[in-house]
Parts: sequence; C-alpha cells; structure tokens
Amino acid sequence: MRGGVRVASVLVRHELALLAAIVRWVGRRVHGVGEGRRAFGYARGQGAMMFGFGFVCVVETIALSVLLRGFPLLHQVFLVLDLYTILIVVGLHAASVTRPHVLSDTALRLRRFAAVDVCVPLASVAAVRREFRMTHEKREGELDLVVGAQTSLAVELAEPVTYLTFFGRPRTVRLVRFHADEPDVLVAELRQALTRA
Repeated sequence: MRGGVRVASVLVRHELALLAAIVRWVGRRVHGVGEGRRAFGYARGQGAMMFGFGFVCVVETIALSVLLRGFPLLHQVFLVLDLYTILIVVGLHAASVTRPHVLSDTALRLRRFAAVDVCVPLASVAAVRREFRMTHEKREGELDLVVGAQTSLAVELAEPVTYLTFFGRPRTVRLVRFHADEPDVLVAELRQALTRA
C-alpha cells in the first residue's frame, strides 16, 4: 500500500513539474540558470517529434469527438483525457526547453524533461568527448539521456556519481551519454572549465 502511495505521489509531482514548465515556457524563464552559469539546450533534437506527437493527439481528439458525439458521457470522458494528453505533451516539450543542461565553475548539471537531473562535479570528470549514437543498450554504471533517439556527447567519470531515478532509487554511474543542440560548444566550454577547476 505504501509503495502505491509513493508511486502516485511521484507521478503527481512529475505532472505538476510539467505544468510548471509550461508556465515557465510562456514566461520565457529558464530553471536553474543563474549568475556564472551557462545553459545548453537539447530540445531542438526532439522538437519535430514532439510537434508530430502533439499533432496526432489533436487529430485523435477531433476524430473521437466526431465518433462519440452520440454518446455524451463517453464523449466527455474521452475529451478530458485527450485534452490532458495534449497538455502533457506540451509540458514535456516545455520542460525540455526550460530545463537545459547547465555548466557552472564546479559542476555540470545534466537533465532530461522533468524526470532526470544529474549533477556531475567537475572534479569527477575524467574525459568528455563527442560521441554520436542512435542506439543505446542499458548497461550497469552507464546513463543514456536520449533525446530524439540520439545522444551526441559522453562524459566519463573518474569516480562514480550517484543520482536518484524517476522513482527515487539511488543509482551510481561512471559514464553519462547525453544530447546537446550545440555539442561542440559544450565540449569546448567544459574542457575550459575543467582546466580552471
């Protein structure tokens, strides 16, 4: 019973974070980027896919409205579910835009949507490289933050970093692959930050 309540609270928190991301997106505010920090976006890598998914959801909403017009109760239930689905799709894209990767003088913060947030201390970074991948296998000690079915960078760690998974379980990684819209710029700035650290 307690596990079900925990899962439900995690899902509710996540959906509230997506709704907050929409508000941030409308207000053109970015999360976690302050003085002395540089943001690196990753939303362009999935923009077309998210637009396509949203378009399909809108078409489905219209089609179901037409098909269920003779069943008012069923029509209302499916209309609410479809509109909520569209809202979540918009929230996922808004979270990608407003929660970019962030580089500071001491850490690299890697994120994906509102679900993953990994803080990598620069002192733990052994190497950073461009590494374009379209296929990813789950391996122990590796984290793939896939965006639009791709990653474009890899960060190897000299010592493992622990982060919390979506459901709050601690997981330790030694290699993180992720995507950035401007991978060359991020690699150059990260290497400079590593020489200063």
